[in-house]
Amino acid sequence: MKKRLGDYIQEYSVRNKSGEDIPVYSITNSQGFCRDYFSKEVASKDKTTYKIVPRGCFAYNPSRINVGSVDWQRDEERVIVSPLYNVFSVSPEIDQQYLYYYLKSSATLYRIKEVATGSVRDNLRLSMLYDFMIELPSLDVQRQIVSNLDLLASIIRQRNQQLTKLDELIKARFVEMFGDKNYPYESLINLVLDGTSLSYGIVQPGNDGTGDMGVLRPVDIVDGKLTMSSIKYIDRSIGEGFKKTELDGDELLITVRGTTGITALTDGRFAGMNVTRGIAVIRYNRKKINPLYLNAYFNTDESQRYIQEHTRGATLQQINLSDLRIQRIMLPPLSLQNQFAAFVAEVDKSKVEVQKALDQTQLLFDSLMQQYFG
Repeated sequence: MKKRLGDYIQEYSVRNKSGEDIPVYSITNSQGFCRDYFSKEVASKDKTTYKIVPRGCFAYNPSRINVGSVDWQRDEERVIVSPLYNVFSVSPEIDQQYLYYYLKSSATLYRIKEVATGSVRDNLRLSMLYDFMIELPSLDVQRQIVSNLDLLASIIRQRNQQLTKLDELIKARFVEMFGDKNYPYESLINLVLDGTSLSYGIVQPGNDGTGDMGVLRPVDIVDGKLTMSSIKYIDRSIGEGFKKTELDGDELLITVRGTTGITALTDGRFAGMNVTRGIAVIRYNRKKINPLYLNAYFNTDESQRYIQEHTRGATLQQINLSDLRIQRIMLPPLSLQNQFAAFVAEVDKSKVEVQKALDQTQLLFDSLMQQYFG
């Protein structure tokens, strides 16, 4: 049976008036309660207005709860958060983790966005949250639901950790093979295909589902891979003037605006697409450099340091192609590059299997969340 949430939660508004040295926390949508989010920013601030969050209480940023920035405090006896946060306690009739999953569910997030839209900065006041309806079975049932979801969430974390470890394995192998060697360097411009250079993409950002040419944006590069989940489109006629960046499916893409230096390799799925202005296209010469090696090199500390040192702009950070063209790339013998690439290919096979298992677990988790809270 659905119950009004306001009958089971209550505002907790106690300030740190005496200025006690209580740990300062923030809340993000991915980490929940976390320390040091603002680094040293609050170290010298007057924290007497900060709100206390005892163990077991919830807190959220009214303008960020719409993206899931909400959590309950389970780490310390007491912490403090920004005065902007809303803090509330929970009735013993609701399991905190059950309420947490309810507040993070897609149905609740949709409801939050719907209710908050139009208020100051789209804030969700606590009084608005009181009117939300929640399915409230017995505590035993709530805890069984939490147990099911916690188990899947744990598996999802483990799968993500496996992917991280496999990425670290590739980096470790790169350092092992090339880290302390005295190999020569070559400017990037000398490693591209004859008759090509580095080119910016098209200006137009594209539309949702309209047009016959896909356009890749920096946000389409996720964890070093290209995703097709949110591709934008333009009419091919608009892209006629940008043949230099029309993709064949055998290029390396690198972000050159905003967050610079993020790379990904294309494949046949992306042939015929184009890229926006925030991405540069590198058509490498396979007789000189292996693309998997080049991609790994771009992600080394050495390469990233060069890119960040040459990234400029007061309002929009970007790196000029002239600086990228002369970037010096370590060039070991092609046979060693190919050996490294073969290792990467094997690790990638393992990553594909782990990602498949992760996707299946995530699908089951999402399905249960919909079943319990949809």
